[in-house]
Amino acid sequence: MMLPHIEYLLPETLEEACRLLAEAGDGGVVMAGGTDLLVKMKAGGVVPRLVVALGRVPGLDRIAFSEQGDVSIGATTRLADVAGNERIAYELPAVAEAAADTATPQIRNMGTVVGNLCNAAPSADNAPCLLALEGSVSIQGPSSLRELPLAEFFKGPGLTALSCGEIVTRVVVPKVGRASGLSYRSLSARGRVDIAAAGAAALVELADGVCCKVRVVLGGVAPVPLPVPEAAQVLEGTEPAADRIVAAAARAAAACTPISDVRASAEYRRHVVEVLTRRALAQALERAQANAGRAS
Repeated sequence: MMLPHIEYLLPETLEEACRLLAEAGDGGVVMAGGTDLLVKMKAGGVVPRLVVALGRVPGLDRIAFSEQGDVSIGATTRLADVAGNERIAYELPAVAEAAADTATPQIRNMGTVVGNLCNAAPSADNAPCLLALEGSVSIQGPSSLRELPLAEFFKGPGLTALSCGEIVTRVVVPKVGRASGLSYRSLSARGRVDIAAAGAAALVELADGVCCKVRVVLGGVAPVPLPVPEAAQVLEGTEPAADRIVAAAARAAAACTPISDVRASAEYRRHVVEVLTRRALAQALERAQANAGRAS
């Protein structure tokens, strides 16, 4: 499909970008990498009058680490930049792996982590890990800046908590404990070429050999990326054991609400979630134990 006539603007400040979006109302959209937006426009799913591109706004393409150890990923930071960042790969390897698992090299060289979140696809590869890490987003509006936990950001397939004129400027991940491990596992019909049919992220933090903190978040099997606290509770407060990991994975499978579509049936997704959760928890635990050994 040929793209319709649109107005394309490249503001040089966030304030100008927010003002333009607010003035355009429902007819305006924001673009970071454009890999999702342009596909939707060509398919006729999104027909804006105005596209506000963020490419000239300074500072949005940065990966920053605070003195406290928090990680900030800017709105126009490419997936490839996150996947290839040495410090993220060392401290939060699953975040780098999730970015590296997203789509194809061409898309990763254009698409952004924040754009992947704002697209709000239930199958978004980057959302489960960032949710498991209890990340948040910074949102600039026409007259104010607010911080919102990612757990409150997703409202449904393609729907977020953004209001008219608001732009996500960055996603922030708080520092994790030294004895923590994070893992992300996903499965798609055609490997990295296709959208994930299902995914699972797991965070495990140890204290004196006990699982003091566990997070499990699923992707592609509910209307939004799905935290599963009932799966985490199986392990929290206990010494890690294989049978508890199996039980936690079973609870994750029971909690999800998958659909059948061209990528997979609901029954297959539920089965895969159990397998992926089990593998993610096992790897997260392994990484936590290795990090605990280095910290001692």
